[in-house]
Amino acid sequence: MNRRELLKLTPVLALGAFAVPKWQDPLLKAGLGFSDWFSARLFRQGHLAPTFADSQLTAPDKFPLNSYDEDDPGVDLGEWSLTVSGQVQKPGEYALEQVQAFPKQTQNTRHVCVEGWDVIGRFGGTRLSDFLKSVDADLNAKFVYLECEDDYYESLDMETALHPQTLLCYEMYDQPLTRGHGAPLRLNIPTKIGYKQAKYLSSLKVTNVLDKIGYWEDQGYSSFYGL
Repeated sequence: MNRRELLKLTPVLALGAFAVPKWQDPLLKAGLGFSDWFSARLFRQGHLAPTFADSQLTAPDKFPLNSYDEDDPGVDLGEWSLTVSGQVQKPGEYALEQVQAFPKQTQNTRHVCVEGWDVIGRFGGTRLSDFLKSVDADLNAKFVYLECEDDYYESLDMETALHPQTLLCYEMYDQPLTRGHGAPLRLNIPTKIGYKQAKYLSSLKVTNVLDKIGYWEDQGYSSFYGL
């Protein structure tokens, strides 16, 4: 059999492999892993997500409240702080006012949900890169791992964390975040799918090792999912 004939058989062999039940999960995981790896290789900090005019914004009351468990986990906004740990020189508890002490980035960007809908919102906050530099984080570490007040959790590769449009977001539509949208602090990452943009942030850890990747990723979803 020559090379051309063998290439013609490749799709048939692949379909045959998926027909074997015990091979389905390993093949799907391998395919998703390759897709994440390839997408990460293409990602560049200088490549920006599209931004939009104010006239193109989705009305605030039309922006869906989408939570994994509940729309309001009952965060005590007066006592809230962000716990910072891991490979940083300045670990500790950071109040919202400290997160807000940096130049505010405001951006009109698209929020894309894995469920199939998307909207354009106005988000304001501190660049995660500015905050990481302020706590003397090891910017050569691999990951930023985040936990939330509603027990959700998520992780970002460092390249995404340092992207100029990745925000520790405390405003939407020039107003403080509402409880339904993740008050007092959430992620806004227009280069990523919606489930990467965790709400109700409670802790941030810089690390080279992840015990858990993300709530949905640990159930088989893509860990990178760039847009």
